[in-house]
Amino acid sequence: MSLSAVMNISVSGMQAQQTRATATANNIANAMTPRYDRLETDFSTEGAGGVRASVSPSGDATFDEGSNVDLAQEMVSLIESEIGFKANASAFETGADMWDVLLSIKRD
Repeated sequence: MSLSAVMNISVSGMQAQQTRATATANNIANAMTPRYDRLETDFSTEGAGGVRASVSPSGDATFDEGSNVDLAQEMVSLIESEIGFKANASAFETGADMWDVLLSIKRD
C-alpha cells in the first residue's frame, strides 16, 4: 500500500466522522421537536480501502410530544466521533511525517 493511499484512507475516515458528528448535532438540536426521527449514521467500506458514511432516519417510533432522541446515546456518539477523528488525524500526520523523511532522504 502506498503512502498516499494511507493518507487518503485517513482523510475518508475524518470525513466520515465529520458526517457522523453533524448528524448527531442535528439529533441533539431536534431532541424536543415533536415527531422528530433521529438520524443514524452507517459506515461502509469503499473499494480503495476508505470508509463512507451515510445518514438516514432511524425508522423507530416517534412521539407526539417529543422525539425518539436519547441525549445520553447522542453524547456517546459525539465522543466516539471525536476519538475516531483523532485516530484518523494521527494516521494522516504520521503519513505526512513519513513523506517529509522520504523527501529529506531523496535530497541528500
